[in-house]
Amino acid sequence: MANVFITGASGMIGVALTETMLRKKHRVFAVDGRNNEFIGTDLNYTFVLCDVADKDTIVNVIQSNQIDTIVHLACTADNDLDPLITDTEMKKSKLYDKFLYETADKCGVKNIVLTSTTQVYGLQKGREPIRETTPEKGSSNYVDMKMLSEKMLMKALKKSDTIPVIARLAPIYTSEFTDNLRERVYDKKDDVAYIFKEGEYGFSFCCLYNYIDFISGIVDGPTGRYEGVYNICDSRQTTAKEILDYERDHHRIGAVIQRSSPAAVSFNKSKGKSDYRYFDPNASFANWNIDNTRAKRISTFRWNLSNTK
Repeated sequence: MANVFITGASGMIGVALTETMLRKKHRVFAVDGRNNEFIGTDLNYTFVLCDVADKDTIVNVIQSNQIDTIVHLACTADNDLDPLITDTEMKKSKLYDKFLYETADKCGVKNIVLTSTTQVYGLQKGREPIRETTPEKGSSNYVDMKMLSEKMLMKALKKSDTIPVIARLAPIYTSEFTDNLRERVYDKKDDVAYIFKEGEYGFSFCCLYNYIDFISGIVDGPTGRYEGVYNICDSRQTTAKEILDYERDHHRIGAVIQRSSPAAVSFNKSKGKSDYRYFDPNASFANWNIDNTRAKRISTFRWNLSNTK
């Protein structure tokens, strides 16, 4: 049984992770600015209602409970945040990260898992899979915030026994939460679903439960060295046609128009700078093929759009 500390525990990822950790009989210590459904339901669950900037409260929880793994979900765009990432959000994240990492080091925490994003890679025009060594080209407030979090983590734990794990998470989905899928096939400006050609082009997403399985693998303690960056995504891309068919089968999408393919890959940088959910249809044919080979050493990545729950 491990002691797991979860920030952002009332968000979508946090709730799913808590359910899995409690089912595995781990002790969960959770913090968030909102309550959740697990409060008072399990003796292995301790919840503290506080803001992520409440340094004294959070440090006290970590210091008092011999935490084995910290899973850092706060300030993560799992669609609980407002889509506009402001300077205020970025500054808050920086201050929070600093004392959280320092506390992990001082208290001898075994692992810390930082939830980052595959958005750091930006637009990739080649056809090689996007690996952890691929240069970061992302340019947005959210990318800047997560890249700084990554750098601060590696710097803070450079000489520490605490193992840093950076999870670059592709856009997530479940059977009911498909907002991120729809972003790739729905033009909000024209209020219409669209498809290019036969919809054979694809994107890398992450079923929420693939990420939960990965975190479980870290909590359980992998063998060998496992610090560093991991791409977290489904084992294959999901095509535009598959997204449209799935949404149509669930009665969540209406008519679909066929559009002419964009002449060139482009991106509306001004719109995408602050809105982390924004997707430019003209970028549909960019390289969105994320490679998760390294992460498969930790878990199986068995979930996809056809078997998600």
